[in-house]
Amino acid sequence: MAAPFPVVFVGADSGSWRIQRCDAVVGEGLPQAARLNVLPTREPLLPANPAFILRGSTGHVRYVEQTEKLDLAKVTPPLARPEASCGALIPIRKSDAWWELPQDQRRAILEQRSRHISLGLAYLPAVARRLYHARELGEPFDFLTWFEYAPEHASAFEELVAALRASEEWRYVEREVDLRLVRDD
Repeated sequence: MAAPFPVVFVGADSGSWRIQRCDAVVGEGLPQAARLNVLPTREPLLPANPAFILRGSTGHVRYVEQTEKLDLAKVTPPLARPEASCGALIPIRKSDAWWELPQDQRRAILEQRSRHISLGLAYLPAVARRLYHARELGEPFDFLTWFEYAPEHASAFEELVAALRASEEWRYVEREVDLRLVRDD
């Protein structure tokens, strides 16, 4: 695995992604912004008066078994594909009850019962994704989930999100915001 790298998502008046909507799914939402910038650095030059700033970092793969890791590597597309002009940023914070569970119990809920990994695999390579960890950075969310897809795969992305939200794992989500985005070329 490549070394972890930081990212900063900045909601402001300028940015490479236009925010179509910003919905509070569970808990408190985010301040409204017109645009989103995705900056691959820990301390970027920020625009004046950003509406929100979310920091995360890639990390070592967690919860996956060896065969799943290999399957994911075979079909995971790169980010920034020219045809993938739609995006989503879904920050999530799970409850203390989730984090108090031992690793094996979290894994059982995540995959054996909720089928999180296998669901995601079914939508690759149409939907590119990257998970950024934020909990250990003291951020307001545990995970910043980033997705990119072509417009013709928007309904498939909606199916994926609906299936994940209907799972047992999502009972542990205490805050979730859903930003839908379009990249202007």
